[in-house]
Amino acid sequence: MNSLQKGDKKLLNAWAFYDWANSVYSLVITSAVFPIFYLALFSKEQTYIHVFGTEIKNSALISFVTAAAFLKVAFISPLLSGIADYVGNKKFFMKFFCYLGAFSCIGLYWFSLEHIYVSLLFYFLGLIGFWGSLVFYNSYLPDIAFEEQQDAISAKGYSLGYFGSVLLLAASLFLIMSAPDAEKIMQMRYSFVMVGIWWIVFSQYTYYYLPKGNENSQKITNDILFNGFKELKKVWISLEENFALKKYLISFFVYSMAVQTVMLVATYFGEQEIQWESKAAATTGLITCILLIQIVAIFGALLTSKASKKYGNITTLIVINCFWTVLCVAAYFIKLPLHFYIMAALVGLVMGGIQSLSRSTYSKLLPETQDTASFFSFYDVSEKIGIVIGMLVYGIIDQITGSPRFAIVFLAVFFIVGVLLLRKVPKK
Repeated sequence: MNSLQKGDKKLLNAWAFYDWANSVYSLVITSAVFPIFYLALFSKEQTYIHVFGTEIKNSALISFVTAAAFLKVAFISPLLSGIADYVGNKKFFMKFFCYLGAFSCIGLYWFSLEHIYVSLLFYFLGLIGFWGSLVFYNSYLPDIAFEEQQDAISAKGYSLGYFGSVLLLAASLFLIMSAPDAEKIMQMRYSFVMVGIWWIVFSQYTYYYLPKGNENSQKITNDILFNGFKELKKVWISLEENFALKKYLISFFVYSMAVQTVMLVATYFGEQEIQWESKAAATTGLITCILLIQIVAIFGALLTSKASKKYGNITTLIVINCFWTVLCVAAYFIKLPLHFYIMAALVGLVMGGIQSLSRSTYSKLLPETQDTASFFSFYDVSEKIGIVIGMLVYGIIDQITGSPRFAIVFLAVFFIVGVLLLRKVPKK
């Protein structure tokens, strides 16, 4: 069905509902259940696995695979953006990546160390599917909503995604904790299947109302295919004329790689380094911490918004980066579950704040232009490349030292450098 007019309330709600469908991936697979499941496949005595011709530590291995996936995403995003701007059937591409990600989540049910290569491929493709579908999902926004509607419906999508993902995570936690210890791993496998089914089923509402695409029916030529890269090059050239934006982007690139890395590896760190009473206690504690971070992040974003109004964006970002630096150093010393709960709450407090404020600060520094999509594409690609570097640094230090504690502390260096670079950005 594609007869609804731009700005129609039903069409806007259908678009926003895709956040409800896909956000379960980022919470259950990326942050909560899968990291616990993955590390549970290894014994405390045997944390290394022979793969790719060498012995690699378990948490370092998943860091390297995650970095490879984000590198792939950083490369294909401009290609997909170019297609999304011109192709007349971008719903097909959105569906393709959605189903790729969803069926890969279902494939994680069979994840095992005995078939590690196929298992890691499912994890890799799940990440590609999630981020690939978002490129086309985001590109629909100007097609279905007028400019004055876009902020509100985008925020609604975020809210739906939060509630939906927390709901499924809570259901997964109930199933896992109510099962005997010997069956908890199997319940985690079921949660991966639940994510895939949830993603597919609830996305149908979105697909039913979204239009096929824009009215452009051009064939995809080389010029169209590489248009995204051309737009990124234009943005890069334009930065030479915008001192404040260039300085800010460099600082964002540095501290963002640390923020995203901490978020991606927090559960792996907690499972390996915290002295839980038992495996069951570790599972409950870690998932509870993820929920705690999600809830506190909302309040953190609100507090950060108020602080930025009073003290300015750059000053607030400097303070938040200093706070992150302290958290990274403190992480080296935490060992008890109580310490980890406190750390989770503090991370949530600054996690939501630094993400929302970073994007809004970038928006305020943009020059007068109608081509904001290209600037935000540049912003997203910078963020993804930062994740690649951050995950590689974390994985290498974890592999060499055998402990993620040293890797977390090293991430503090990125926050310190970020502060120094932010001080060079004009505060007004």
